[in-house]
Amino acid sequence: MAQKLRLDDQGIQSALQRMAEAGVENAAAGLSQMIGQRITMSVPRVTSVPLASVAERVGGPEAQVVGIYVAAEGDLTGHMMLIMGLDDAQRLVNLLLGQVDDCVVGLNALGRSALAEVGNLTASFFLNAIASLMQCSARPSPPAVVVDMAGAILDIMLVSAGELSDDILLLETLFESEGRQMTILFWVLPDLLTLESLLL
Repeated sequence: MAQKLRLDDQGIQSALQRMAEAGVENAAAGLSQMIGQRITMSVPRVTSVPLASVAERVGGPEAQVVGIYVAAEGDLTGHMMLIMGLDDAQRLVNLLLGQVDDCVVGLNALGRSALAEVGNLTASFFLNAIASLMQCSARPSPPAVVVDMAGAILDIMLVSAGELSDDILLLETLFESEGRQMTILFWVLPDLLTLESLLL
């Protein structure tokens, strides 16, 4: 069996921090253009988190959350997920649909479609920035929006992640627009080839 990767390696985290900052800046510009309002995203903090404790970062395995899952395809492959609490998901939907926060659209078909577009756009702009830095190709898969307990949602990523590493890379950033703040976790797990490329 191949040796598992150590994502707490400082060289890996330093390289990913630089790329994450470029990716987040690019994603914020894309989202701002999408809704016609300025959206800012704080500088991401890259940390290595043991797989066994990932669910605790969102309130425990039974916490109700919304996940937007996207796979990276092309020369760069891996898994990405935007994950947020139900209240933050509602604020994000209202922002996208031009509603005030008192309006509860709910995560119906329209709300889910709006969130899927955020996942697709964020992943696209994020990957574009990283691919440009590495001079390679990368594209997102169609996004999947899931509303469930955190433990069930995280299984989407962790089943495959466990074969690669005992840890997952967590990029945490804050979305803000016109006084609205939404804490959204952006989780990234690149595959072995991607990580080896980063260290070249």
